[in-house]
Amino acid sequence: MPMTDAGPAATSAQRIGFFGPLGTFTQQALLGIDTAQDAEHIPYRTVPDVLDAVESGEVDSGFVPIENSIEGMVNFTQDALAFDHDLLITAEVVIDIEHCLLVKPGCSLDDVAEILSIPVATAQCHRYLRERLPDADVVAANSTADAARRVSESDRDDVAALAPRIAAEVYGLEVAESDIADHAGNQTRFVMVARAGVPAPTGHDRTALVVYQRADEPGSLIAILQEFAARRINLSNLFSRPTKNGGLGHYCFIMYADGHVDDELLADTMRSLHAKQGGVKFLGSYPAAGESAETAREHAGGRWREADDWLADIRASIAT
Repeated sequence: MPMTDAGPAATSAQRIGFFGPLGTFTQQALLGIDTAQDAEHIPYRTVPDVLDAVESGEVDSGFVPIENSIEGMVNFTQDALAFDHDLLITAEVVIDIEHCLLVKPGCSLDDVAEILSIPVATAQCHRYLRERLPDADVVAANSTADAARRVSESDRDDVAALAPRIAAEVYGLEVAESDIADHAGNQTRFVMVARAGVPAPTGHDRTALVVYQRADEPGSLIAILQEFAARRINLSNLFSRPTKNGGLGHYCFIMYADGHVDDELLADTMRSLHAKQGGVKFLGSYPAAGESAETAREHAGGRWREADDWLADIRASIAT
């Protein structure tokens, strides 16, 4: 079920569910999408809640985190898309993650005795908290935004929230300290998902696949990778996940490849994998975030078309 603090409905009929509550990094990323500006944004308590709402038609699309540059893949999101839902990724957004310490207006950071946040956030700011607030107790919250809400509603003035800057605006808090993560370059990737519809190719796209091995035997992964390497297709991410059935030792490979299913080379790769492997699930082709670096694939595509024309000429000479 959606959370109750969804706010006023937009005039557009488009409804986007997102991993809430209000004031999360997810909402911050969603607000940065031009095509989502006129939609109604509906927060949900968990990622599965968002995906369930999309699949049931309660919302038109969903927006959830899927990868962090420090923590890696968000496995519960990735697994839900791979195994539990038949949804397509239609877009991705990457934002810089700025962790801030939020306090009530007028409160001093020196007086903070308790810090609320989620374990992932406090772990990413562990060095700062140990050096700057060594005596403060760290208390787990349901989300960074929930931490900010609890601080704003608390009767105490010695509590702080480790949360996004946007949460300060939502819950009436002040930013006592900004950008306190231990490592620079912390980024999170978010994806938009829908029940159907593959966006048109842009020339800078990414395709997500789940590939099941036909047999767990030596060389099986190499056989999968060779399909991409032979066609000069780059894999931006590749990792294995348990298939959730069959016990230990049963894994599949989730991979993100540069290119679009409309591309001849990638389509041929998918066709070959589908024929040779135990199964392939298509998770979507969509515009990739960041700058394009497509020259190697474009050259390979040109050579592939030339080879196809060459073979067609030879086959045209077969006697009938």
